[in-house]
Amino acid sequence: MKKLALLILALFTVGFVQSQTKKSKNMKKKILFVVTSHDKKGDTGEETGYYLGEVSHPWEVLHKAGYEIDFVSPKGGTPPVDGFDLKDPANKEFWKSKDKSKIDQSLQPSQVNPNDYSTIFYAGGHGAMWDFADNTELSKIASKIYENGGIVAAVCHGPAGLVNIKLNNGKYLVDGKKINAFTNEEEAEVKLTNVVPFLLEDKLKERGAKFEKSGLWQNHVVTDQRVITGQNPQSAKSVGEAILKELNK
Repeated sequence: MKKLALLILALFTVGFVQSQTKKSKNMKKKILFVVTSHDKKGDTGEETGYYLGEVSHPWEVLHKAGYEIDFVSPKGGTPPVDGFDLKDPANKEFWKSKDKSKIDQSLQPSQVNPNDYSTIFYAGGHGAMWDFADNTELSKIASKIYENGGIVAAVCHGPAGLVNIKLNNGKYLVDGKKINAFTNEEEAEVKLTNVVPFLLEDKLKERGAKFEKSGLWQNHVVTDQRVITGQNPQSAKSVGEAILKELNK
């Protein structure tokens, strides 16, 4: 009887462990949105920040799919917002959601555990040009998520966060991959070519990216080896959809 009881206990333990392992694998890892802390366009005096639609449109897609989203910014706390338009239904939905309080209490990079996330997404807004590229903490977080088999995504000026990400093999993340972002022509169109600290298209090419682009303000999204990039605000929702598609593989 004692041997039988021990056998039953052993079988129960194995079954419980397998059940918990399966449950753990089926749990959706969180998604990390990165937003800028920078609020001025160089010395122009013009205000900037994260572009609301570039947060709300991907958020809407991923939130409805059941993913929990956290927010991080270089300085943490309440980041500045640009493109504030509550006539946009996605903006309005995000602004009244529980996640609005989360973005207003954004994490500092030091508070982020990369192992908790399946995806890191860099939202745009011109502020990203000043505080994304040289933030080594954020670059290390993104590298870790990618090396764990996760996704790195960005839209518009968000790919500024990608330019200095290096992998364990010493290569830049974007090297040899199809990438797009806010183009030189679009920067010229908004008359900020000589204001931004660098031209995003040129910098990505310097890092070895195979830069792709469409005409001004056209929706253009590229997916290459778990790196997803969108050209401009018009591409934001499509980036969210591309992330979801990649997550569902």
